[in-house]
Amino acid sequence: MSNCILITGGSGYIGSHTIIELFNKGFEVVSVDNQSNSSINAYESVKKITGKEVKNYTIDLCDLNATREVFKNHQFTGIIHFAAYKAVGESVEEPLKYYHNNIASLVNILALSKEFGVKNLIFSSSCSVYGNVEKLPVDENTPLPKAESPYAYTKQIGEVMIQDFCKVNQEFNAIALRYFNPVGAHPSGLNGESPINKPNNLVPIRTGVAIGKMAQLTVYGGDYPTRDGTCVRDYIHVSDIANAHVLAMGYLIHQKNSSNYDVFNLGTGNGVSVLEAIYAFEKVSGQKLNYKIGPRREGDVIAVYSDSAKVFKALNWQCEHDIESMMDTAWKWEKSMANS
Repeated sequence: MSNCILITGGSGYIGSHTIIELFNKGFEVVSVDNQSNSSINAYESVKKITGKEVKNYTIDLCDLNATREVFKNHQFTGIIHFAAYKAVGESVEEPLKYYHNNIASLVNILALSKEFGVKNLIFSSSCSVYGNVEKLPVDENTPLPKAESPYAYTKQIGEVMIQDFCKVNQEFNAIALRYFNPVGAHPSGLNGESPINKPNNLVPIRTGVAIGKMAQLTVYGGDYPTRDGTCVRDYIHVSDIANAHVLAMGYLIHQKNSSNYDVFNLGTGNGVSVLEAIYAFEKVSGQKLNYKIGPRREGDVIAVYSDSAKVFKALNWQCEHDIESMMDTAWKWEKSMANS
């Protein structure tokens, strides 16, 4: 009998790509997603790529009783917890929405893991936990400052919650993956980022402008103390992130971990400015982007990129895609959506 993994937020951008990787590695998958910012059509994309149907429950993880019914119906080897609100700007404007959803859902996942004897958890954390740091690149031992946004703070809180849970439940194993800026799409062009709500991330806005869905791209801030005045980020391909989740789950299942709670950065280690990312997209797509430099956006950090030596060694993981590949696959996905 193959291992069955619960994916929360399975129809989301990273969730759906991780399901593809799990299916390709022989895992069974059950998804939970309330479809608040993702389309159920993502499961059709997964089926086209893998030939496999996704079992999905359209429920809210903040509803303990509804979530318990999912646990009653399946015996899970592990959980990969993606489901969360993630827009930095919105979290500044609606902090209670983020605190309730992101924290209550994790409380329920941990409580039900204990109730039903699920032993392994991969938590979707974020480089946003590092805030504005003085020394770059950041590694897992970098002290965490006060978060720059409620979204980032929910990720800091989530990590502490899981660590505290692991202290009193020694049979439970968890890894928090702090990943940097996910971009790109499945190389097939059949799956990519397609939020229901207005996109907040740079790449889907960029491809939307290039294809004509949006008139203009705003670069938030051109006066930062960076090499070209725009924010610097560590962009990482979504398929590389998905692969790391599968490797991390295997690492726990096969008991390769030396402690029952650990943290890994997921990044390329290369800082790329917003303008440099725009130039990379223009190069691979042949499209000139209509963009303007706007004011800074509250909650954004100036620069952050990763020292990922720990995850390279522990999981034998490596990044397969460079910035041009990230932009090329994102553009391929945008054109695929336009032609469908």
